[in-house]
Amino acid sequence: MSRFLFVVPPLVGHINPTVGVAAELSARGHEVAWVCPEPELAGRLAGPGAGAVFACAGAVRGERPAELRGPEALRFLWEWYLLPLAEAMAPGVRAAVAEFRPDVVVSDQQAFAGAFTAERLGLPWATSATTSAEFTDPLAGLPRVREWVDERLGRLRLAIGDPARSGDPRFSPHLVLAFSTPELAGAAEGVRWVGPSIAARPSSAGFPWEWLDPGRSPVLVTLGTANTDVGGRFLDVCRAALRERADRVQAVIVDPGGTLDGDGDGVDKDVLITRSVPQLALLEKGLGAVICHAGHNSVCEALWFGTPLVVAPIRDDQPVVAGQVVDAGAGLRVRFGRVTAPKLGAALDAVLHEPGYRAAAGRIRTALRAAGGAPAAADHLDELAREFG
Repeated sequence: MSRFLFVVPPLVGHINPTVGVAAELSARGHEVAWVCPEPELAGRLAGPGAGAVFACAGAVRGERPAELRGPEALRFLWEWYLLPLAEAMAPGVRAAVAEFRPDVVVSDQQAFAGAFTAERLGLPWATSATTSAEFTDPLAGLPRVREWVDERLGRLRLAIGDPARSGDPRFSPHLVLAFSTPELAGAAEGVRWVGPSIAARPSSAGFPWEWLDPGRSPVLVTLGTANTDVGGRFLDVCRAALRERADRVQAVIVDPGGTLDGDGDGVDKDVLITRSVPQLALLEKGLGAVICHAGHNSVCEALWFGTPLVVAPIRDDQPVVAGQVVDAGAGLRVRFGRVTAPKLGAALDAVLHEPGYRAAAGRIRTALRAAGGAPAAADHLDELAREFG
């Protein structure tokens, strides 16, 4: 049996896809461990029996100006978070490798410390690509940003990687696992498409399931876990548009920051406002549509259940993923900062009532499920371990 060390940033959307893969490896008798700047978060998401969780330092979280978009937001993400995160994590990752002695390192695509540490120590490593946006070259058309990123990655390699190497730490030369499918994300060379890794989540017992009206179509509104600072206006627009359609739909609005009416929890017969939601369980019950920020996990989980979307990308990889949804015919895109209740409502009416959107979402559902999920990812990791064993 082999040992696999998962190196992940302290971001729910980057840890969750790996949880099912780690569980599958453990079920096959392999040993699994984690290293994360927030070990409590990784341990909670991975669940009991998930293996050792090693701590490491993390980057200081600064406040990203909410108005930043496009190239400015991308550069700020790298300078403010990704590069400092790699430098901070590296000593802890090296210590975890020394103690756990993995046969394979599984490094999140944005946790460069995992890739560079494995590179320096001569260990085989796999990329965990929890978003497909990097496969479309988000820096295309931004030569100055690309030059800056390349220069900074080169300096980072000198500090924590193997100076003799030249590959991109976002793409392992051994194995790149992508939690999507070409039918949604488009073709990319050298990528193993495994679809979403759907694993059990914390209990959904606290959700008011009795509130759901079987005579109306439930619609979920979510902006993920990393956008609580910018979502107030958009959530308010969603609430207004959905209330206008209360004869046909019920709205479940996830508002972790409590931006609606000053508190994060409230319910009436038409709108449920809650700080958190058992998203997979709710999707499995059957939703009419999902309105979201085009986060990769939110999109793939909705399409795993064949649910069409209205997407309102904010920043980072979200515009790319939103384009994938629209190109696939599985939803419509609106402008996050400018959409009005009438325009949002018109987009929602279209995905709810025009059959082409649900049909396209159903085609993507079939492709995602055929990709194999966590067992397929574990197969590829098994093969990598045997190759270098």
